[in-house]
Order: sequence, then C-alpha cells, then structure tokens
Amino acid sequence: MNKKYFHEEWPKEEQELKMSLEASRQNKEERSKNKLKILITGANGFIGKNLKEYLMSKGHGIAEYEFIENVVPDCSQFDKVIHMGAISSTTERDVEKVLKQNLDFSHRLLQVCDMQGVDLIYASSASVYGDGQNFNEDAPKQPQSPYSWSKYLFDRSIEMLSWDDYKCNIKGLRFFNVYGEHEEHKGDQMSVFHKFAKQAKETGSVHPFVGSSDYLRDFIYIGDVCQIIEKMMHIDEMGIWNVGTGETTSFTTIAHSIAKKYNAKVEPIPMPENLIGQYQKYTCSDNTKLLKTIGKFKFTKPEEWIETWKD
Repeated sequence: MNKKYFHEEWPKEEQELKMSLEASRQNKEERSKNKLKILITGANGFIGKNLKEYLMSKGHGIAEYEFIENVVPDCSQFDKVIHMGAISSTTERDVEKVLKQNLDFSHRLLQVCDMQGVDLIYASSASVYGDGQNFNEDAPKQPQSPYSWSKYLFDRSIEMLSWDDYKCNIKGLRFFNVYGEHEEHKGDQMSVFHKFAKQAKETGSVHPFVGSSDYLRDFIYIGDVCQIIEKMMHIDEMGIWNVGTGETTSFTTIAHSIAKKYNAKVEPIPMPENLIGQYQKYTCSDNTKLLKTIGKFKFTKPEEWIETWKD
C-alpha cells in the first residue's frame, strides 16, 4: 500500500536513513525484555524530562533527540521511540511553524518507525476535544488552536489507515492536564500549580481568574503519567488512549490549596482579554479504555501532591 504520511513533499536527500534492519533485530533479541533501548524526542521538555529520569531509574537505556528542521533520527537501533517533542504552547499563533514541527515532523518520524519496525508511542492532547462535554476517545473533536489542530490532524492521519497496515506498533496517548516537577521553564504555559505557587511566594497572594470555580480540569500528576507510559510500553494493543484521572478539580480549589501551603491570600483577578476563549472550561477524561488496558491504577490527588510538594 502506498502510504501518504507527509504534509508536503520533502527532498529525497533528507530522507536518507541507515536501514540495517537485520542487525537491529539481532541486537534487540539480545537485550533483556525488561530493559529496553528507548529514544525520547523532546527529552528536555516537561513530560520528556520527567519520563527520561523515570525510565533511567528503571534501568532502561535512554537516548535523546531534540527537533532539528528537516532532520529525522535513525531509529533502527531502538526498541521504542517515545515522541514527546512538540511546540506545546496553546497560544502560539504561527500556524506554519506549529504544523511543520508538530505535524510534518511527526509524519516523518512515523514513516521511519514504520519502515524500521520500531514501536512508536506519541503524545496527543485532550485539547482536541475543545469545549466538548464528551471525552470518550471516539467523541467529536473541536480543536481550537494551531496546537490542538496539529494534534488532531496527526491522530486522524494515523486512524485513516487500518492498524494492520503498519509494520510497527503505534500508541497515541491523549494527555489531559499534566502537572508536576520540572515545569519551571514553561513560562506562561506552566500549570496553575506552579503559577499560583510563584505568585504566593513573590506577592503573598494567589490570583485565580474571576469565575475560576467554574473551570474544572482533569489534572493528572506527571509521576502517574510516567508510570502509565511504562505500562503501555509492554502492551501489544494499538490505538489512541485518553490519559487522565476521570475526576475534576477547580482552579479555585487549587488556588486555596496553594494559598494554604504558603500562608497566602486568595485575590481573584479578571481574565486577560487575550486569554478569553483560549481556555477549555471543562475537561474530564473518560479513562475506561485506559484502565481496561493497564488495569487498576491509583491516581495522585492534586491536593495531596500540593501538601508534599517541595518546590
């Protein structure tokens, strides 16, 4: 079957790859089934950095790749590729830039993994659901930003073919609102946990937006995300899964928990005009499929993490 992966045509010389598949298979057979050789894209980002540290602590061999325009890594020597790299800012408005890195590069990486028979786990996003109220994997999608569109289009491009048409195992993980350690570099894209903590330490006050009690999100701790990814590495099933707790917490609840931790006040402020319409008001993962796949899982409660958090 002639598979169309690319958003646009790419020069042939940029697609040259080492294809020593037989040697790769032999190397993989020699490795322990429990200790894998893994390539992580975006390993210096929030999820990628936490995941790298977690998998290394479990004895897996980790290599890193950061995006370079028109360059795709040779994946043949790896057991798994975990694709976490992306422009993750939901407020980024340069559509061409977002599509080139988030969609086109992902297509090229998929093609390499498929040709070389290397399993691919990639980061999708709950932002594809937009302002919808149904968060089942098969629910209608309403992407609202270039970022969410890039995630939606990659999901769709994979689903357009039969899963049996691929030579590699592919899993898409549709992350909900991930929070935890190593968010400091994200600036305005930090979770409300870090934003509120920064406000509390610097000003003695926490400033949620007016009406934050109406904003309910499915917050999932990064440590839980890392454990789930490792579990998914050892599962043969292919598809797309929601990765969330199935429970919601309001921004107001987070604000009061942070204020209590730092003995700060809670002083709501109006939402800036540039953010109006950019925030999903409600997210709550239907994680039925996830729990059916990985089994029972004890998720970390946001309030419990705040109490033990050492920032």
